[in-house]
Amino acid sequence: MKVVASSDWRDGIPFDTPVIVADVLPGEETRCSVCGGDSPLRARTELWAVKHRHPKHHDGFVRFYCVEHLPEITPVEVPVAPIRPAARASRAAPRTSPAPRTPTAPRTPAAPDRVRAMCPDCFVEVSALGLCGICGQTIT
Repeated sequence: MKVVASSDWRDGIPFDTPVIVADVLPGEETRCSVCGGDSPLRARTELWAVKHRHPKHHDGFVRFYCVEHLPEITPVEVPVAPIRPAARASRAAPRTSPAPRTPTAPRTPAAPDRVRAMCPDCFVEVSALGLCGICGQTIT
């Protein structure tokens, strides 16, 4: 069995990018996550959805913000790998190409399993001696 993550509307939101809530999740009026439960309801066109990163959940989490509480998003700088000079590459040991592959014979399919005797009362496979391990009946 393969376990996979489910897919929902939060997967379509990029990380750390404010998006109008009505564009990603239409519906009824809702509240800003910072204003709290006592705050008045706002239209989804007035709220921003921001998907934040989480250290233990790779999908992150989404919060709704009003304009007053919208967090400042600082762009994450991706480190750039330094470029190696061409002179160093020439000093390295020359690479050899791998040996050509030789054709192999096609594999034969595995032999099918033998049909083994089963106890007609217990519906279990009997031993090589023909004895049922549950009821002790001899099967020929």
